[in-house]
Amino acid sequence: AFPDLSGPSEIKGVWKDSITLPCAYVPVEDLVQQTLTWTVVRDVGSGAIIRRDDSGDHVLLSEYRDRVSIPKDAPGNVSLLILSLEISDRGTYTCQVTWRDSNNSLIAKEITTTLEVVKVAATKPIIRAAEPGLTLPAGASTSLSCEAGGSPPISYRWFRSGPAGTAELLSSGAELAWPSLRASDSGTYFCEAHNR
Repeated sequence: AFPDLSGPSEIKGVWKDSITLPCAYVPVEDLVQQTLTWTVVRDVGSGAIIRRDDSGDHVLLSEYRDRVSIPKDAPGNVSLLILSLEISDRGTYTCQVTWRDSNNSLIAKEITTTLEVVKVAATKPIIRAAEPGLTLPAGASTSLSCEAGGSPPISYRWFRSGPAGTAELLSSGAELAWPSLRASDSGTYFCEAHNR
């Protein structure tokens, strides 16, 4: 019985996020993994990204240095983790494994996955409060934090409702904090999430 590699034929990643390109097999007795190579074909060039052999893991394409890894202690899991996806990472990735059998013959298998890199608009943010309930005594400290999904980087701005539908910009950043509340801090606050 020879191992079969399994993984998806296509996968979507979010720009600036990380992604795992799955590639796995069920280890078979008497077959020893010799080499594992991930290669890519892209608009901006092709080549071997990373190679694992007896001497360790070697990253061969400089634009993937410090951005790619393969699980260390998971026999049969030879997936490729890519950090901080760039638009230029999109392309066709091939996972190739060779095994040596008890007769010293080599067996090779490969599978191919197409990676698309997409940009995702910021979602409508949600506000999380440090305390349950937003009626607090004067002098207490509290904070509100704003969270949105989408392609990073996401920036946040906090506003406070003013008279006649106006809004006063308070700060930029995900958190709005009050070290010591005053009665005049009562009001309606809202946040805005923005990405590219």
